[in-house]
Amino acid sequence: MTEKTFETRCGTIHYWVNEKEATAMVFLPGLTADHRLFDKQVEYFKERYRVLVWDAPAHAASWPFDFSFDLRDKALWLDGILQQEGIERPVIVGQSMGGYVGQMYAQLFPDKLKGFVSIDSAPLQRRYVTAAEIWLLKRMEPVYRHYPWKSLLKSGTKGVATSEYGRRLMHDIMMVYDGDQGRYAKLSGHGFRILAEAMEENLPYEIKCPALLICGEKDRAGSCIRYNKAWHRETGIPIEWIEGAGHNSNTDDPDKVNRLIERFMERL
Repeated sequence: MTEKTFETRCGTIHYWVNEKEATAMVFLPGLTADHRLFDKQVEYFKERYRVLVWDAPAHAASWPFDFSFDLRDKALWLDGILQQEGIERPVIVGQSMGGYVGQMYAQLFPDKLKGFVSIDSAPLQRRYVTAAEIWLLKRMEPVYRHYPWKSLLKSGTKGVATSEYGRRLMHDIMMVYDGDQGRYAKLSGHGFRILAEAMEENLPYEIKCPALLICGEKDRAGSCIRYNKAWHRETGIPIEWIEGAGHNSNTDDPDKVNRLIERFMERL
């Protein structure tokens, strides 16, 4: 995997890609996580597929970065990166916030996606969320700013993963922001706010390519389980539940998640 960069009006995005001549898999980590979240997937797929993973705008290596961007900008910049790499018709694999970026990409470029895999994400359509949830999403920054850092570090690791590997990895990822809780709070608050604003746009956000939903049975992040049940019920998109896994199910049971994605890729 080679580290590369993409320049935007707000800052420089760092991403990692191989040079395989094959269908491209684009891995998009969730809010506050970085490219390491998909280490087990990159290792598994990089010998057979073109693989790309990024540090999302303002995350980890993609810093410094101005926060004057929204979810649409992220999808547009992602498309710019894909064009820069000559990647056409990729399969997007998005975890949590990464899944929302994937849905925005599908909204803007419905004919460019070959496939979409959501891992512990949720539908972007407005009808799935309540007004109270939208209100809360817009007001999360002060919560993260005033929460004791040690408690935040503990809840941020144990709250998203059930496995030793998953928790250790998320702890290491969160330590990027150790000593700068203000940056972590800004990153989190901004992410939740632009998510709420994208929902309020009330766009179709229809997935027109083959898709797969994956969700941990012990996902306690917000109402993720409820959202996924409704998403599956209303759209018919197949869903796979990962036994014993939390919000980062791809780190809690990477073998099972990799096999599910592998079968999905083979069907494509």
